[in-house]
Formats: sequence, C-alpha cells, structure tokens
Amino acid sequence: MTDTVTKDKAKDTPAAETEPSTNSQKLFERAQKVIPGGVNSPARACKAVDSQPIFMARADGPYLYDVDDTEYIDCVLSWGPMILGHCHPRVLEAVERAVIRGTSFGAPCKAEVELAELVTEFMPSMEMVRMVNSGTEACMSAIRVARAFTKRDVIIKFDGCYHGHADSFLVKAGSGMATLGIASSPGVPEALSKLTISLPYNDLDAVTKAFQEHKDEIAAVIVEPIVGNSGLILPKEGFLEGLSELCQKHKSLLIFDEVMTGFRVNKGGAQKMFNIKPDLTCLGKVIGGGMPVGAYGGRRDIMEMVAPQGDVYQAGTLSGNPVAMAAGVAQLKVLQNEKIYTELQESSDKLAQGLKDLIKENGVNATVSHTCGMITVFFTKQEVTNFEQAQKADTETFSKVWKSLIKHGVYWPPSQFEAAFLSTQHTKRIIDQTIEAFEKAFKELA
Repeated sequence: MTDTVTKDKAKDTPAAETEPSTNSQKLFERAQKVIPGGVNSPARACKAVDSQPIFMARADGPYLYDVDDTEYIDCVLSWGPMILGHCHPRVLEAVERAVIRGTSFGAPCKAEVELAELVTEFMPSMEMVRMVNSGTEACMSAIRVARAFTKRDVIIKFDGCYHGHADSFLVKAGSGMATLGIASSPGVPEALSKLTISLPYNDLDAVTKAFQEHKDEIAAVIVEPIVGNSGLILPKEGFLEGLSELCQKHKSLLIFDEVMTGFRVNKGGAQKMFNIKPDLTCLGKVIGGGMPVGAYGGRRDIMEMVAPQGDVYQAGTLSGNPVAMAAGVAQLKVLQNEKIYTELQESSDKLAQGLKDLIKENGVNATVSHTCGMITVFFTKQEVTNFEQAQKADTETFSKVWKSLIKHGVYWPPSQFEAAFLSTQHTKRIIDQTIEAFEKAFKELA
C-alpha cells in the first residue's frame, strides 16, 4: 500500500476476548456523572449494541488501542477522516511544525490559503471556499447562503441523511438519531421544521412532486451523494443527475454534503465519481487530517454573498486554525497521488467480496454495500436503497456480530446505521484478519 506507516504485525495472542476493558468501565462511570450519557457524541454511546463505550488511549496506522492497551483493527477511523490511517508521518510532521509556531492566531495565516487552493484544485465546482470548524457548521452555513441567494426558505433533504445537528436538519435524520430511534429532536421550533421537506432517498418522483407542490419556494436540495449516515447506501443510476436537472429547472441550488465522501471515495469526491457539478459543497474532517475542521464552497457568484464580501454573515474564531490547516494541507498533498484510490478500491472490493462469500457460506441474512473506502453489512436479505429499507435490518443480529468483532479485535461502528471505513493502512493482511473476525462472528451466530 502507499505510504504505509505501521507494518502488519503477526500477533502471538489475539485481542482480549472480554467485554469492554475494566478501565473503560471505570472511565464510563466517571463520565456519566459529568457528561450527558457519558459521551460527547451519541454515536459513540454503544447503546444500540447493548454495550458500553470503549475508551481509547492511542492510535497508530490501522490500529486503535484502548485504555487497557488492547489492540483493535480500526474500521471507524474517527468516522471517516483518517483516510491515511492514524499518525501518518507527513501529517504529524506538519502538525508538530505548526504547533510550535502557535495553536491559534485569530487572524489569517498562509496555510488557510494553501488549503483553499488545494480544495478548489481537487473539486473545481468549489470556485471559492470558506473554512469552518465542522461538517455541521459547513452544512448550516451552506443552507443560509442558499436561502439568501434564492430568496426562498424551503429546503429538501432525504430520510436518513445526516447533515449535522442544526435545527433545519433534524427531521428524519440518520447517524446517531437513527441509531437511537429519534425521529426529530425536541427544541427544534415547529415553524422551522415546516421549512424542511424530507423525502425518500433514490426516489426522484417524490422530488419532482415536491417541486410541483412548492413552486418558487424551494431554496435548495441538500443530499449525501452517497449516503453514509444510514449505513452505506449508493445512488441509483440517474438519481443524482435527476436532482441536478430539477434544481436547474426550478432555479434551486443543489448542495452536496461530502463530509464523508469528499476526498475519500475519489480524489474529487462523489461529484467527480458521478460527474455531477453541485452549486455548493460541504466538506468535513477529512480536509484536516482528523483535526476539527470543515469547509463549504461552490460557485463564485453564490460564495461572493458571504461576509465580508457580501451580507450573509458567518464567522468563527477558530476558522482557518493554523494547526488544522497545516494538517489538511499535508493530507491533501499525499492524496494528490491517485494511485492511493486505486489501492483503496482494491482493499474495499476485497473486504466486500470476502464478506459476501462468508454470508453465503454461513447462510446469514445480510447484504453488503460498498464503495471506495466505505462499507456496510446490512442484516437484511433485501438490497438497501433507502432509509426505510435500512430500518428493516435485524439490529439484534448486528449487535451480536459487533460484540463478537470487538472480542476478536475489530473495532466496527457500533450501529447498523453507520458506514465503516478503510484507510491506506488497511493492507491485504489487515483485510484478511477482518474477514477472519467476521467468520468467527458468523459462526458464533449459529
């Protein structure tokens, strides 16, 4: 693999075949007294798999190590951004150089210009870019700009897609909300919820009907071009193209939320993979090498509305943070080598085929959905093309498999409704070990 950091290690003993470590249990008990639910993001809670969160201490290459130093093959990868694996030397070196110069300036720095130039090079649809601090902030800001540009208020999103926790998006959302079975969040004003139309993903007829019923009201359609927050769901042929055509016809903006897919599924993101040019794009942690960062951008005439050039206000003291920008520049420079994506696709195909073979051999009711660097095992016989179908998956079986994977040294996302990820450090040997862990899990089901 390219830029391998951690070599495959032949272990003398397997990962500890126990429930979450004693030290994790102790930390969780402490955390619950001072942190809601004991976690700072619901996706980490492990409630859906009837378990407790595992507290991690360090990471290296394709591995995570918990507070008892148990080693896991990491298929969560900080929920996607660690495309080069953990502690990549170029990223670490860039961070170390940046930190000694200062952790925050509250003023412009050279690295934010360099990162913006790289982002626009990778994604030509993003003619101008504004750096922010998270994917949530990117999506929230993109919607504000879209409403200002179109002078309309209504947005269309899709069931099971998660665009962060801003009020406009917490209607039939995916990710942690899907995992915990929360349909919409208290605290979101009803009047604001009425400005959000949530439709089934991959249903172009439903989108067409919505445009007919809400003529001259729809500011934008926001979509995960490849859904990762309901588990991995791929777009049907013609779906994304249809969205683009409808938006052009009705003078609405098309927003691609590529927080997960940007620079992961392809050097130019899902938009390059499917040859679609959205009006606005939202990016997340992957552009910062795992540091807290995000960005939104798009057509120049739209982005020129953002303050101080225009009147649409959005600001952030830590936006363009010098340490995060340095990490992002380092990571994207490594990703300029397109060979990385060829190898990552090969790894993804190998894992997907291995899991499909195991499912058939063991008579497990499951299907596999995958793309470059992303994969989900849905515990249902039916191919999953939307959130409603994903919700029919057998979450009890998923929970049993997850616990077995943990026991056998694989850290898989603790939810049926989250995609798993691979990095450039997931070598053939690592993939084989992951398949072996699934084999043991499937046999334990019997």
